[in-house]
Parts: sequence; structure tokens; C-alpha cells
Amino acid sequence: MKSLNFLIFKSDNNKDGYLLVELIVAISLLTVGFLGFLGLISRSISLNSVISDQFVANYLASEGIEVVKNLIDANVIQKRPWNDGFGNEKCYEVDYKTMNISEATETNCPSNSVNSIRFDSSTGVYSYAVGNPVKFYRTVHITPVSNDEIKVNSVVKWVGRGSIKNEINLEDHFFNWRL
Repeated sequence: MKSLNFLIFKSDNNKDGYLLVELIVAISLLTVGFLGFLGLISRSISLNSVISDQFVANYLASEGIEVVKNLIDANVIQKRPWNDGFGNEKCYEVDYKTMNISEATETNCPSNSVNSIRFDSSTGVYSYAVGNPVKFYRTVHITPVSNDEIKVNSVVKWVGRGSIKNEINLEDHFFNWRL
């Protein structure tokens, strides 16, 4: 009988040890799960920033194409040749306030803008005149292909996370459809 009590007592000690091991394993699994969740959130925030930059750059490049389209339309409305001012291959910094290509700031080609675009937070408008400088640089490269065609490249460049250089280049062709 004495040996039987000893076995029961020894068995109780083993249960206490198993509880401690189970607790350590459970805490380890929770810690690994929590750290994985934090890593997922961190990566998600990082990708959100990259996508946001690409979204803004895409719209800025589209705006560059639209400004040239508006300049061509203004030429037609004012009864000037549709391609007036677009005679030579040049690069420009244009924004929505540009009323004539001769008003635009000429830059070095290919696509080397020196002025950062500015964002006016009170109006929500990007321009070269008013607001705080942002990381985006836009150049509109205009190439006359013939008397009846103009090729326009709107290039937006910026430096993103990790000092990675990014670029979006939109191309459009405009034609003299009033032949």
C-alpha cells in the first residue's frame, strides 16, 4: 500500500508539469499568430501607400493628355490651325491653367521635369503655382508625326517607398479630323 500512494503522488506531479508545458505551447502559438497578424497589417499599409501613389500619378498623367486636348480644341475654337504651336518636338510642364502652348514652361526632353507639382489642400487641385510641393513630376512630350497627327506622351515620375523610382507614361495621338 505504501508503494501505491507513492505512485499516485508521482502521477500528480506529472500533471502539473504537463499543464506548464501546455501553457507555454499555447502562449507560443498565440504570439506567433499575433505577430503574423501584425506583419499582415504592416504589409497592407505599405501596399496601400504604393497603390495610392500610382493612383495619383495615373490621374496626373491623364490630366497632362487632357490639357493638350484642350489646347487643340482652343485652337479650333479660335479658328487657328488645329496644331498651332505644336510644330516642333518639345517637352512642357502644363497644368489646367495653361491656355496656350506658348504659356507652358518648356523643359528638357525626354521627360526631365524640374518643377514638382504642388497640391492645394484648400481646393484639392494640383498645379505648378499654388500649394505644397508633392513628390510627383510631370512632363508632357509633344511630337508632331505629320501635318495631320500629333503624338503626346504624359510622363509622371516620383520616388516611392524604399527610394524606388517610379514612372507612368501615357501616350495618345491626336489627328486633324477636320480634313
